[in-house]
Amino acid sequence: MKKSNLDEMQEQALLKIEHYGFWLAFWGLLASMAIQALLGVALSSLFGEWVVFMVLCVYAIVSCLRHGIWGRNLKPNLKTNLLFSILPGLAVGVFDMLLFRENETELLDYLLIGTIPAIITFVLCFVSLTVCASLYKNRREKLDQE
Repeated sequence: MKKSNLDEMQEQALLKIEHYGFWLAFWGLLASMAIQALLGVALSSLFGEWVVFMVLCVYAIVSCLRHGIWGRNLKPNLKTNLLFSILPGLAVGVFDMLLFRENETELLDYLLIGTIPAIITFVLCFVSLTVCASLYKNRREKLDQE
């Protein structure tokens, strides 16, 4: 590893810049894809952004799990998993209802368009968070033993 030309204060500043840059890219890509989808851009046109977004997601998850990091303020428990599964479920339900608002005239069809993806998103998020919490706990135990 090369010697850094930065002092400790500059290293901290650079880490903060990189931190905010990562999250700006993450949320910016998500917002960009959502806005484009709501404006009617073909979903195939969003493929490149989706790939970059998914690479950011996978990188963040794998890196955090590898280093035994869950979060600054959150615990890997059932309550956290439920909350952070309900929120994306609701967001996807509302997003789909907005996306397909002009296509359906029947109220039941319209509600199903929002409800079914919301439930699927909730289940996928909950299962993913539960698996990641288990992996985190196992990794944390291994790191603590070393």
